[in-house]
Amino acid sequence: MKRILAFVIATFIPFSALAAEEAGPADEALIQPVGETELGAFLWLRRPILIFSDTPSDPRFIDQIAMLEAEAARLTERDVVILTDTDPGARSPARQKLRPRGFQFVLIAKDGTVALRKPAPLSVREITRTIDKMPMRQREVEERRAAPDK
Repeated sequence: MKRILAFVIATFIPFSALAAEEAGPADEALIQPVGETELGAFLWLRRPILIFSDTPSDPRFIDQIAMLEAEAARLTERDVVILTDTDPGARSPARQKLRPRGFQFVLIAKDGTVALRKPAPLSVREITRTIDKMPMRQREVEERRAAPDK
């Protein structure tokens, strides 16, 4: 009986590791246009940050993107994906759902709720502090501490 159990466990462990790798697309770009992306596609996988602006030449938009690019590693570590929308005429699904006016910064938690919404650029420090206070992020940190080193 012990041999059968050992065989079953040894058979399914590689499949669970493979499934874990497929769950989080690591090869995606950190910053991408929102386009027709549905926010539900990121549910329980990533934390979308949406940056809305009426034009790509808005100084607040340029400053926000520069701050995010400068510390991309800290955001990637927290499963963040940044979606930009600088065309109010396109009426993207995200723009229709969140209804921004001018420049808008929106952080969405992994559970799909709006965690932070600001009409001005935020530093990566403020963003990561907000994410680190989320219960799901705290659970992720605890799981990483408890997991044996690879």
